[in-house]
Amino acid sequence: MFTELAVVGLGYVGLPLARRACEAGLTTVGHDIDAAVVAGLEGGRSHIGDVHDADVGAMRAAGFRASTDPGVLAGAHTVVVCVPTGLTPAGEPDLEPLLAAVRTVARHLEPGTLVCVESTSHPGTTEEIVRPLLEANGLRAGEDFHLAYSPERIDPGNRHHTLRTTPKVVSGSTELCAKHAAAFYERLVDEVVVAAGTREAEMAKILENAYRYVNIALVNEAAVYCDRVGIDIWDVLRCADTKPFGFSAFRPGPGVGGHCIPVDPRYLMTRAAEQGFTFHTLGAARAVLDAMPEHVAGRARDLLAATGKDPARARVTLLGVAYKADVADTRESPAYPVARALRALGARLAHHDPHVERFEVDGDPVPRQPSPERALADSDLVVLLQDHSAYREVDWDRAACPVLDTRGTAEGRRVVRL
Repeated sequence: MFTELAVVGLGYVGLPLARRACEAGLTTVGHDIDAAVVAGLEGGRSHIGDVHDADVGAMRAAGFRASTDPGVLAGAHTVVVCVPTGLTPAGEPDLEPLLAAVRTVARHLEPGTLVCVESTSHPGTTEEIVRPLLEANGLRAGEDFHLAYSPERIDPGNRHHTLRTTPKVVSGSTELCAKHAAAFYERLVDEVVVAAGTREAEMAKILENAYRYVNIALVNEAAVYCDRVGIDIWDVLRCADTKPFGFSAFRPGPGVGGHCIPVDPRYLMTRAAEQGFTFHTLGAARAVLDAMPEHVAGRARDLLAATGKDPARARVTLLGVAYKADVADTRESPAYPVARALRALGARLAHHDPHVERFEVDGDPVPRQPSPERALADSDLVVLLQDHSAYREVDWDRAACPVLDTRGTAEGRRVVRL
C-alpha cells in the first residue's frame, strides 16, 4: 500500500501530527520503539491527553496503523521525525533518541523521499548531524531526496491554538527541499512560513522558548525580591498587565517544567559554548529558575515554624504535580525538585493531582491524597504547585492548615502566596 506519511515517534508531537494527517486524508503510518505505545494505539487507546481514544479510532478507520517494525517506513513519500530531545541525568542535551531515529530512517531511505525533522535541537543539527547520517547510504540531500526542518509548536492542553491553526515554520537544505516541505505542510495547516534556512528555523524554535524562559525567570526573581521587602507581587502584576503595549504578562511559580521551556535553552547554551560564545542572559535565567524550588521549600519551612510545626515531622501535601495546568504531563515538572527540597527538611510528603495518579521522586512513590479537601484536612501544610481548573472549585477557607500558593490563584484566610 502506498504510504503518504510515516511518523517516527508517536508521542506528544508525533501522534497529533498523525491524527491531523489522517483528518486531511493522508495515508499515514506510525513507528515507535515503545511496544506498549504501539499496542495501545493498535487497540484503539491513546496515551496522550490531547488525543482521545475516539481520535485513535477515527485514525484507524482512516487506515492508520502503528508498528515497532521500522520496515513500515519503506516507500513512504514523506517521513517526519518527532522523537524527544531531552536532557541527560547530568542536565546536558541528549541527542541519542534523534540520532537513533535518523539512523533508522536512513536504512529505509529511498530516492524522492521528503525527510523532515520536527525534534528540537541546536542550530546546525539538520545540516551537521542529520544530513550526514541520511547520506551515509550514498543518496544526496537536495538531489536524491529532500531534507527539511520544521520545529514543532505543540502546546498540550491548548484548545485554541491547534496544530492546524498555528503557523508552521518550514525550511529545507536547499530551496527545492523547502518547497517540498512547504507543499507537504500546506495540506495540514492554515499557514506556512518558510525560513531562510534550516539554521534559522532551528534558532527560531529555541528563541521562542528562550524568550519565555528569560521572562519567567525575571518575574520569579521579582517575586522573591517583593517577598523580601513586603511588596505584593500579584498586585504589581495586576497593575502592570493593564498596559496595552510593551508588556507581556508572565506569572511566578515554583520553577519551569515541560519538554520545551527548561530544555531548549540548554541546547542553545551548550552549542554556543562549544562555539566560544556565552549566553549570559540564559545563564542568569537558569540560576534564578533553578533556585525557585529551594525558595518554595524555604517558605514552606517558615510557614511550618510559624505554626509551631517541626519540618522534620510535618505532613506536607503537594497539590498539582504536572508541569502545566490541566495536563497529565510531569516531564521536568518543578514538583520534583520541590519534593526533594522538602524531603531534605525531613517532611513527610503526599500529593494530589486530578490528572496524575502516580508520582515518584527518585524511584520513591509519593502517597496520593484522595482529594484536595482531604489534603487540607490532614496536612500540616499544603503547597499549591499547579493551578488546575479543578482546584478553583476548592473552598480554601476550610483549610485546617496553612496553604502556600505558588500560582496566585487561591483565596482563603489561611492562604499565603509565594
